[in-house]
Amino acid sequence: MGNRLFVGAVILTFWLVSLCGPAPVLPAGPEQNRASGQSREKLMDWGTALLSARIFLGRLPEAMPGGENDTPERIALGKRLYFERNISLNKNKSCNDCHFLTKGRAGADSTPTSKGATGVFGKRNSPTVINAGFQSMQFWDGRAPDLAAQAKGPILNPIEMAIRTPEDALELLRRTDGYPEAFRRAFPGDTDPITYNNLAEAIAAFERTLVAPGRFDRFLDGARNTLSAQEKRGLTKFIQYRCVECHTWATVGGRLYQKLGKHHPYKNTEDVGRYEVTKKEEDRYVFKVPMLRNVTRTAPYFHDGQVATLKEAVRLMGWLQLDQRLSSRDISDLIAFLHTLEGNPPPVEKP
Repeated sequence: MGNRLFVGAVILTFWLVSLCGPAPVLPAGPEQNRASGQSREKLMDWGTALLSARIFLGRLPEAMPGGENDTPERIALGKRLYFERNISLNKNKSCNDCHFLTKGRAGADSTPTSKGATGVFGKRNSPTVINAGFQSMQFWDGRAPDLAAQAKGPILNPIEMAIRTPEDALELLRRTDGYPEAFRRAFPGDTDPITYNNLAEAIAAFERTLVAPGRFDRFLDGARNTLSAQEKRGLTKFIQYRCVECHTWATVGGRLYQKLGKHHPYKNTEDVGRYEVTKKEEDRYVFKVPMLRNVTRTAPYFHDGQVATLKEAVRLMGWLQLDQRLSSRDISDLIAFLHTLEGNPPPVEKP
């Protein structure tokens, strides 16, 4: 399916370009010398690259889906809940303790995996919550369809916040000053507004405010000088080397699943990925394709957090997924483009 979509998009690109003049010839990907790791670049025409960027990627929308009922009161409650440690077993963990939003952090953790309320580390890296609501699924294995469903998980996870039941979490909130009234304001039509569904909806409402466009979006809006020559070259390679086949749409990922180790196996074979959810053999080692928005700020990388640098992550992606030994210049150019995806949401102060 992915290959058919990619080919269809390429055909559409050339058809659109042909409306404005002769269609340029799309060069092949990098010709690699496997011994030296050097590539002989044959880059596509820049006009084709720009049009392809608009088709495959596109500008980040101004608002996340699902926010039709978000109100200032609901967002304020969600923000407080996001920072609330009282709904963890030892009152030492909140959403923000694994997805840092304060002190200039990019909505993720800086460790391979995060330590939970009992001191035990999880097995998967904590992804960023910035722009997360634009994704088509949540968690590395996609087991939650949206932000509200995702928000229900960590509180009850025995490794993360380790609360035993939803009712235990709600009882803690009922006994905490301010929460009964805050829930009434956030959900005025509910007879009993302190419910687990409402808790999750409030957290999701706050997270939907974490929209963070970057220079790439301004570039697509017409500010052509926003990107340097190297960043434009990196964007061209990102499209031509078919990174956009998986890292697609405005989020540059987070919209589909892919097997990690398409051409060569990844070193970690213990985590079987989406297979844990579906029990289908074809889903073994399949994970959600991560967003690349703010990827330059969210090291370490991959689902297990075992790749320390972005340079190594890009090199591995070339080898594991594309069967290519990317040259140092390729990697440098691609990383330059990834820096254009950096963006800051509205400032968040701890309540």
